Amino acid sequence: MPQSTPYVHRRLSAPPVLFASPGPLVPPRPFAAPRPFALAVLFGALLLSLLVAPPAAADDGPGSPAGWTARPAGGGSAGQDARPYVYLEGTPGTVLQDRLSVTNPARTPLTVRLRGDGPAGPWFRFAADTVTVPARTRADVPFALAVPRYAVPGGVAGEILTVGGGEERRVPVRVRVGGPTLAALTVEDVEVSGRTIRYALVNRGNAPLRPRLSVRAEGVFGTLLDRQARPLPLELAPGHRVELTEPWPDAPALDSVTVRLRVTAGGGARDEAAASGAYIPVAPVTGAGLLALGVLAVLGARGYRRRIRRGRGETGTGAAAATTTAPGPDKRPAEEERHLETAGAES
Repeated sequence: MPQSTPYVHRRLSAPPVLFASPGPLVPPRPFAAPRPFALAVLFGALLLSLLVAPPAAADDGPGSPAGWTARPAGGGSAGQDARPYVYLEGTPGTVLQDRLSVTNPARTPLTVRLRGDGPAGPWFRFAADTVTVPARTRADVPFALAVPRYAVPGGVAGEILTVGGGEERRVPVRVRVGGPTLAALTVEDVEVSGRTIRYALVNRGNAPLRPRLSVRAEGVFGTLLDRQARPLPLELAPGHRVELTEPWPDAPALDSVTVRLRVTAGGGARDEAAASGAYIPVAPVTGAGLLALGVLAVLGARGYRRRIRRGRGETGTGAAAATTTAPGPDKRPAEEERHLETAGAES
């Protein structure tokens, strides 16, 4: 959009002055002095007209003159061949431009505020939200309309609301969004938590969707949950994300499960996602844990005592070994000597 001149002023042209063609010359009448009675009648009529005539409309001050107009730029100043509304056409992701004419025929400046309204209202962008139009001037104010990338192909209506001098003017805007319709849907952040299944749906296309959901859960010993596809009570707009929950009141007490969600919608949109979870009873686990801790404590105490006793036994054996004299290489044990003596006596 232009930056140097946000809007253009045009001075309203004054109406042409028409002159009558001269007719035949008429000789002037001789001047006659008015009579006193005629003067009195004339003065009374003038005074009566001043008393009966309504007072002239006074200006409302700067920024609030009456009689101003706002319409699409182009066409004559009288509005006979002006556009009845602004028409724009483009594809998602494009920026469209046009102009708005604000005419101020009064003798004081006019200040107006501009904003978008209607379904296409958030798409409007103005060079200036507030515009001051000088007296007897028409200002052409440029504006832009940014079509979102997720806009649905088809017709969208909107308005440009102008407010000034305690009054408002509305300029209709018609937008035609072109391009093919794309239906796309994803399932995200699936989580199994107790008796609840949590998940999120995201509309990745440019068409509104009414999704249908089916749920299936498999455990160690077979199928635990099988819910056929059913419509969800919502309409998911393009580019929007919604977080939902699926109740599971009869969830298992002890099992390892895999939950799979499948979502479909019109236009061929479909997606699926899965998540796993473990169901373990809390009370038995707590009791088993305490029992295991007790067994470990007993075993640890016994092991500690055994280490103490073993340490004491190893110390006594070492002392006895230190006081015992080992036999030398030239001496034989007494038992061996007696055995030899007995053998010699027999021989």
